[in-house]
Amino acid sequence: MDNSPPAAPEKPFWQAKTLAEMTEAEWESLCDGCGKCCLLLLEEDTMEGEAVLETSLCCRLFDGATRTCRQYADRHSIVPGCVQVTPANAGTLEWMPESCAYRRLAEGRSLADWHPLVSGRRESVVEAGIAVPDNLKSEKKVRARHYHRYVTGVRSTR
Repeated sequence: MDNSPPAAPEKPFWQAKTLAEMTEAEWESLCDGCGKCCLLLLEEDTMEGEAVLETSLCCRLFDGATRTCRQYADRHSIVPGCVQVTPANAGTLEWMPESCAYRRLAEGRSLADWHPLVSGRRESVVEAGIAVPDNLKSEKKVRARHYHRYVTGVRSTR
């Protein structure tokens, strides 16, 4: 008869590993699919400093129906301004939304209850109101001089 105590449940990888220790598959699975990093952001100088303005425009590669990038593997060569989030910069990108799993973990916070890795359901991001609308207008359909017409709010002020 085995009288040893039951094994403690194994911690999920995002609690057991640092961002730098994660495999590529684990790293990629942290993305909750909200689409917020694919919104067109504008920088504006204000009296208080520099503001990052969120718009209702999305990157030309964004697929609103799936909230994914149509050319994910090649996105950096197609869209030179596309920023790759890495373990090294995840906690320093002030324009990333507060809800972003990469940012949350880099700042020592846990994943939100609605995150698919916690909830077990991809739809939980939409149900929680975190995901961007699926009907965003592509930046390629709007002239740059009109981008300001699509500002929806301030994401951060630096």
